[in-house]
Amino acid sequence: MAKRDLISITDLSVQEIDEILDLADRITADPAAYQDACAHKKLATLFYEPSTRTRLSFEAAMYELGGNVIGFSDAKSTSVSKGETVHDTMKVISCFSDIIAVRHPKEGAAYVAARSCDIPVVNAGDGGHHHPTQTLTDLLTIRREKGRLDSIKIGFCGDLKFGRTVHSLIEALLRYENVEYWLISPEELVLPDYVRDQMKAAGVKFHEIRSMEDALPELDVLYMTRVQKERFFNEEDYIRLKNIYILDEEKLSAASQDMIVMHPLPRVNEIEIDVDDDPRAVYFKQVRNGKDVRKALILTLLGWKED
Repeated sequence: MAKRDLISITDLSVQEIDEILDLADRITADPAAYQDACAHKKLATLFYEPSTRTRLSFEAAMYELGGNVIGFSDAKSTSVSKGETVHDTMKVISCFSDIIAVRHPKEGAAYVAARSCDIPVVNAGDGGHHHPTQTLTDLLTIRREKGRLDSIKIGFCGDLKFGRTVHSLIEALLRYENVEYWLISPEELVLPDYVRDQMKAAGVKFHEIRSMEDALPELDVLYMTRVQKERFFNEEDYIRLKNIYILDEEKLSAASQDMIVMHPLPRVNEIEIDVDDDPRAVYFKQVRNGKDVRKALILTLLGWKED
């Protein structure tokens, strides 16, 4: 069987996405049935950039499937500090593992990694470009909370320029019917042209606005994002923009009672703590969903077949 990688969410067909989400649901319902599915398999987590949820959920997923984990969370402690290239690192790590999850600050690094070795490679985030496993997590969360992935109104709020989770989720939702988009950001952080061009080509309805409050009454899903300090070249710009959108209970009162609030995390100031107790806040459910959807993805890319 030819090896499969996941670099962009578009590497998966809609049918394959739905099959992964279905498998994640079965894993959630009966985790014991899958506890030995990856026995004697090894996942390498190679994180050139900081991570909490993504790295730990990959590792927890592999352990709970009966597999093992190797890798690093700080490239400075590896031969990368001596000048080793991504290509060579992947060649070496593929000698020790069965599947690789890689995060890198440079766009395209995951593609290079996939081309460098003959085992499956998963993009766990490459710069401001793609984050397909977060997208699978988001799709599973929306489907579980709203019961569907089509015919929804979704608002993306905050850093739409560098927000790789936003870019990937939009690319996924463009393949589902009757999704309407509200793009809420300051002028400096608007959605990149290449994503906007995809939306225009797909003929979907979208609105670019500056006010979160104006969008809230319309939405089924509000997807909040932080303004990412690490993507800015000028700290003054970051300081000026970092608190431009803050969701609190008072603002949330304008939204419908069945709207959900999502966030890929980590949050900084953009969602007040008091929102956590609102039943519409599902961002910690997203975290739990991420582990099971990564279990399903690992099994899929390893060619595992259900009895």
